[in-house]
Amino acid sequence: MRGPIVLFASWALHDAEEALTFPASADYIADLTGVDVVRMTTKQSVAAIGLVGAALAAAGIRGMRTRGDSRFYRSSVAGLETHVFTHLLSAVAARRYTSGVITAVPVMWPGAAYARRELAALGKPLTAADWRLGAPTMGAVALAAHVLVRIDWLSLLRSRRSRLRRSRGCEASAVADAG
Repeated sequence: MRGPIVLFASWALHDAEEALTFPASADYIADLTGVDVVRMTTKQSVAAIGLVGAALAAAGIRGMRTRGDSRFYRSSVAGLETHVFTHLLSAVAARRYTSGVITAVPVMWPGAAYARRELAALGKPLTAADWRLGAPTMGAVALAAHVLVRIDWLSLLRSRRSRLRRSRGCEASAVADAG
Protein backbone atom coordinates (compact mmCIF):
# COMPACT_ATOMS: atom_id res chain seq x y z
CA MET A 1 0.00 0.00 0.00
CA ARG A 2 1.33 3.38 -1.00
CA GLY A 3 -1.76 5.41 -0.05
CA PRO A 4 -0.73 6.06 3.56
CA ILE A 5 2.71 7.28 2.45
CA VAL A 6 1.29 9.51 -0.30
CA LEU A 7 -1.35 10.85 2.09
CA PHE A 8 1.25 11.66 4.76
CA ALA A 9 3.66 13.25 2.26
CA SER A 10 0.96 15.47 0.78
CA TRP A 11 -0.24 16.41 4.25
CA ALA A 12 3.34 17.28 5.31
CA LEU A 13 3.88 19.56 2.30
CA HIS A 14 0.49 21.20 2.79
CA ASP A 15 1.03 21.67 6.51
CA ALA A 16 4.44 23.24 6.01
CA GLU A 17 2.51 26.17 4.54
CA GLU A 18 0.06 26.06 7.43
CA ALA A 19 2.80 25.96 10.06
CA LEU A 20 4.33 29.16 8.79
CA THR A 21 1.13 31.07 8.05
CA PHE A 22 -1.32 29.94 10.72
CA PRO A 23 -0.22 32.50 13.33
CA ALA A 24 -1.10 35.37 10.96
CA SER A 25 -4.48 33.81 10.19
CA ALA A 26 -5.11 33.27 13.91
CA ASP A 27 -4.21 36.92 14.61
CA TYR A 28 -6.63 38.03 11.90
CA ILE A 29 -9.43 35.94 13.45
CA ALA A 30 -8.59 37.24 16.94
CA ASP A 31 -8.63 40.85 15.71
CA LEU A 32 -11.89 40.29 13.84
CA THR A 33 -13.71 38.53 16.70
CA GLY A 34 -11.99 39.96 19.76
CA VAL A 35 -11.27 36.41 20.98
CA ASP A 36 -7.58 36.54 21.89
CA VAL A 37 -7.33 32.88 22.89
CA VAL A 38 -7.13 31.89 19.21
CA ARG A 39 -3.79 33.67 18.79
CA MET A 40 -0.85 31.34 18.28
CA THR A 41 2.90 31.71 17.93
CA THR A 42 4.86 30.07 15.12
CA LYS A 43 6.44 27.76 17.72
CA GLN A 44 2.99 26.65 18.90
CA SER A 45 1.83 26.23 15.31
CA VAL A 46 4.78 24.00 14.43
CA ALA A 47 4.27 21.96 17.62
CA ALA A 48 0.54 21.53 16.93
CA ILE A 49 1.24 20.40 13.38
CA GLY A 50 3.82 17.96 14.73
CA LEU A 51 1.21 16.44 17.02
CA VAL A 52 -1.27 16.15 14.16
CA GLY A 53 1.50 14.57 12.09
CA ALA A 54 2.11 11.97 14.79
CA ALA A 55 -1.59 11.09 14.80
CA LEU A 56 -1.68 10.93 11.01
CA ALA A 57 1.44 8.73 10.96
CA ALA A 58 -0.27 6.39 13.44
CA ALA A 59 -3.36 6.30 11.21
CA GLY A 60 -1.20 5.49 8.18
CA ILE A 61 0.61 2.70 10.01
CA ARG A 62 -2.76 1.25 11.06
CA GLY A 63 -3.96 1.56 7.48
CA MET A 64 -0.95 -0.34 6.17
CA ARG A 65 -1.12 -3.06 8.82
CA THR A 66 -4.83 -3.66 8.19
CA ARG A 67 -4.58 -3.25 4.39
CA GLY A 68 -7.06 -0.37 4.55
CA ASP A 69 -9.50 -1.77 7.10
CA SER A 70 -8.51 0.57 9.96
CA ARG A 71 -11.40 2.89 10.85
CA PHE A 72 -8.88 5.54 11.97
CA TYR A 73 -7.04 5.43 8.64
CA ARG A 74 -10.23 5.47 6.60
CA SER A 75 -11.70 8.40 8.52
CA SER A 76 -8.35 10.23 8.22
CA VAL A 77 -8.45 9.83 4.43
CA ALA A 78 -12.02 11.13 4.30
CA GLY A 79 -11.28 13.88 6.81
CA LEU A 80 -8.24 15.18 4.95
CA GLU A 81 -10.06 15.20 1.64
CA THR A 82 -12.88 17.15 3.29
CA HIS A 83 -10.27 19.43 4.90
CA VAL A 84 -9.39 20.76 1.45
CA PHE A 85 -12.83 22.33 1.18
CA THR A 86 -12.62 23.89 4.64
CA HIS A 87 -9.58 25.79 3.39
CA LEU A 88 -11.43 27.01 0.32
CA LEU A 89 -14.48 28.02 2.34
CA SER A 90 -12.39 29.87 4.90
CA ALA A 91 -10.67 31.90 2.18
CA VAL A 92 -14.01 32.73 0.55
CA ALA A 93 -15.57 33.68 3.91
CA ALA A 94 -12.59 35.87 4.84
CA ARG A 95 -12.28 37.24 1.27
CA ARG A 96 -8.53 36.94 1.62
CA TYR A 97 -5.70 34.45 1.92
CA THR A 98 -6.12 32.06 4.84
CA SER A 99 -3.57 29.60 6.12
CA GLY A 100 -3.15 26.52 3.92
CA VAL A 101 -5.35 27.59 1.02
CA ILE A 102 -2.51 27.74 -1.52
CA THR A 103 -1.53 24.07 -1.14
CA ALA A 104 -4.98 22.64 -0.32
CA VAL A 105 -6.06 21.89 -3.89
CA PRO A 106 -2.77 21.21 -5.72
CA VAL A 107 -1.08 19.24 -2.91
CA MET A 108 -3.46 17.95 -0.22
CA TRP A 109 -6.37 17.00 -2.43
CA PRO A 110 -4.39 14.77 -4.84
CA GLY A 111 -2.77 12.97 -1.89
CA ALA A 112 -6.09 12.27 -0.20
CA ALA A 113 -7.70 11.31 -3.52
CA TYR A 114 -4.84 8.88 -4.21
CA ALA A 115 -5.36 7.18 -0.85
CA ARG A 116 -9.15 7.06 -1.44
CA ARG A 117 -8.70 5.55 -4.93
CA GLU A 118 -6.24 2.98 -3.57
CA LEU A 119 -8.83 1.86 -1.01
CA ALA A 120 -11.40 1.53 -3.79
CA ALA A 121 -8.93 -0.49 -5.91
CA LEU A 122 -8.45 -2.83 -2.94
CA GLY A 123 -12.22 -3.38 -2.95
CA LYS A 124 -12.61 -1.27 0.20
CA PRO A 125 -14.05 2.07 -0.95
CA LEU A 126 -14.78 4.72 1.64
CA THR A 127 -18.27 4.27 3.07
CA ALA A 128 -20.80 6.85 4.17
CA ALA A 129 -19.71 6.12 7.76
CA ASP A 130 -16.07 6.89 6.85
CA TRP A 131 -17.13 10.24 5.39
CA ARG A 132 -19.31 11.02 8.43
CA LEU A 133 -16.40 10.27 10.79
CA GLY A 134 -13.75 12.03 8.69
CA ALA A 135 -14.25 15.66 9.64
CA PRO A 136 -14.95 14.96 13.34
CA THR A 137 -11.90 12.66 13.58
CA MET A 138 -9.45 15.11 12.02
CA GLY A 139 -11.17 18.03 13.76
CA ALA A 140 -10.73 16.36 17.15
CA VAL A 141 -7.07 15.60 16.42
CA ALA A 142 -6.42 19.21 15.37
CA LEU A 143 -8.33 20.67 18.31
CA ALA A 144 -6.49 18.45 20.80
CA ALA A 145 -3.15 19.47 19.27
CA HIS A 146 -4.02 23.17 19.46
CA VAL A 147 -5.12 22.87 23.09
CA LEU A 148 -2.05 20.85 24.11
CA VAL A 149 0.42 23.36 22.65
CA ARG A 150 -1.21 26.24 24.48
CA ILE A 151 -0.65 24.64 27.87
CA ASP A 152 2.44 25.89 29.69
CA TRP A 153 3.78 22.44 30.57
CA LEU A 154 6.94 23.77 32.25
CA SER A 155 4.95 25.92 34.67
CA LEU A 156 2.71 22.97 35.49
CA LEU A 157 5.76 20.80 36.15
CA ARG A 158 7.41 23.45 38.34
CA SER A 159 4.18 23.94 40.26
CA ARG A 160 3.85 20.19 40.83
CA ARG A 161 7.46 19.94 42.02
CA SER A 162 6.94 22.87 44.35
CA ARG A 163 3.82 21.28 45.85
CA LEU A 164 5.69 17.99 46.30
CA ARG A 165 8.58 19.73 48.07
CA ARG A 166 6.19 21.56 50.38
CA SER A 167 4.30 18.38 51.24
CA ARG A 168 7.57 16.52 51.88
CA GLY A 169 8.71 19.40 54.06
CA CYS A 170 5.50 19.11 56.12
CA GLU A 171 6.00 15.36 56.47
CA ALA A 172 9.64 15.81 57.59
CA SER A 173 8.55 18.47 60.06
CA ALA A 174 5.84 16.17 61.48
CA VAL A 175 8.34 13.31 61.87
CA ALA A 176 10.82 15.62 63.65
CA ASP A 177 8.07 16.87 66.01
CA ALA A 178 7.04 13.28 66.83
CA GLY A 179 10.65 12.24 67.59
